[in-house]
Amino acid sequence: MLLNFNEMKEITVPGMNNGTGTMTAKMHMDEQGKIIFCSIHAGGSIGLHKHDAGDDINYILSGSGKAVCDGKEEILEAGTCHICKKGSQHSIINTGSDDLVLLTVVVER
Repeated sequence: MLLNFNEMKEITVPGMNNGTGTMTAKMHMDEQGKIIFCSIHAGGSIGLHKHDAGDDINYILSGSGKAVCDGKEEILEAGTCHICKKGSQHSIINTGSDDLVLLTVVVER
């Protein structure tokens, strides 16, 4: 299966999971999970939320930020990967002046 994010509709999400600012995303979703190309804009965040149905894998393409997963802070930069395992809770914060660009894969299990 080929996914072409260039052809997908981009949506804008204000305050994702009670976070701050806005993010934009292009998403493929099916019964096994989601694949999301997204940007958390400067000053924005995804609020604290729990993953009950699967693992949330976030590969950082560009920008800088931090994740807080089960109370532990992790620094995010291009080339790092933050994984929030099923049953854990996390938030992701853009700490830089540019977009924090992620490729997120949610694996339902």
